[in-house]
Amino acid sequence: MKRILILGGNFFQKTAIIRAKELGYYVITADYLPNNPGHKYADEYHNVSTTDKEAILELAQNLMVDGILSYASDVSAPTAAYVSEKMGLPTNPYYSVETLVNKGQFREFMKKNGLDMISGEVFSDINDAKKYAHEYGYPIMVKPVDSSGSKGVTKLEDERDFEEAFNYAKSYSLSEQVIVEKFIQKKGYQIDGDGFISGGVITNFNVMDQHNNVERNPHAPIGLSYPSIQPMQYQHKAYQLIQEIFNRLDMRFGAFNFEYIIGMDDNIYLLEIGPRNGGNFIPDTIKWATGVDMISASIKACVGDTYTDDLVPKKSGVATSYVIHSLSDGKFEKMEVDEVVLDRIKKQELFVKEGEHIRAFRNGGDSLGCMVLEYDSIKKMNSEMDEMWNHVFIKTIK
Repeated sequence: MKRILILGGNFFQKTAIIRAKELGYYVITADYLPNNPGHKYADEYHNVSTTDKEAILELAQNLMVDGILSYASDVSAPTAAYVSEKMGLPTNPYYSVETLVNKGQFREFMKKNGLDMISGEVFSDINDAKKYAHEYGYPIMVKPVDSSGSKGVTKLEDERDFEEAFNYAKSYSLSEQVIVEKFIQKKGYQIDGDGFISGGVITNFNVMDQHNNVERNPHAPIGLSYPSIQPMQYQHKAYQLIQEIFNRLDMRFGAFNFEYIIGMDDNIYLLEIGPRNGGNFIPDTIKWATGVDMISASIKACVGDTYTDDLVPKKSGVATSYVIHSLSDGKFEKMEVDEVVLDRIKKQELFVKEGEHIRAFRNGGDSLGCMVLEYDSIKKMNSEMDEMWNHVFIKTIK
């Protein structure tokens, strides 16, 4: 029986842990949160931080694992690549994974290779950043170099709240670095999605439309719907750009998450590529809509087993993920779901319990849970998704 080390055990990683067990692997999990829900499904758990590369290397060597998986986590992706490279296990190059995860390094890579990127710079010092923003001009985006889920991201129309935005971004950055970049007005939905590389070639490219609760945060996703309504010429251009990036980084196999927008000038503006499966039940949503099982493929790939059959589409459906969130601060009382969407729910996880203090949604860190919903109409799905918080309502008490 092959042994797989899965880094992390949160609600999203639980999906991979359970699937790995179903596939017949001996599953070991590790992170510094022993109460994470996924650990109870593993064969064994070790309290080791997923960002501590040397400690994870020692653990993996002692346990003689056959593969290491970072599922739905940018933070642990470099660790998985570093340890796998040291042990001669299946992996993409550590340098390449680290480049994709760190927005500052990714920006430098794009510049060096002459690839289009939104104008901007990386800063550690607030005064240097503020001077750059003043000279460059507003509106701008201020974001951490190494976070996900739109944590720490702010759009600024002028410099009045710059210090607050900079410190907010820095608080979410492990390296305490912040990107100040040009704001691009998008055409249509922002795009998110998951793909898969096999033999250095993108074999699966699942483009999804990102939905937002504009009143809470127009830049943080609260759902991702498949298939996208974006015209195919844009999808093809994005595919070509990402394939070119993978060619230059020698990315060989595995799942990846991507985000981009189309500017009013019709150009593709790539926001980020994560060298791992997406969170917020993105792989589950794609599987429900298409039959493509990138969860199983990711597990098999990291231990060197064959996975090609998992990537074959088996149907053409319509599905969406939804990030359950609150419109108000307070203690969680209950979740009420309208009959309008009740029968559409195919998978659901609620992360909070009655009486827990919750916050009104600001970013992915305020997620209360997630669900996958199935539809028979793209139009109906998008209509409901753009106001889903009125159908899946969180009741709070002060």
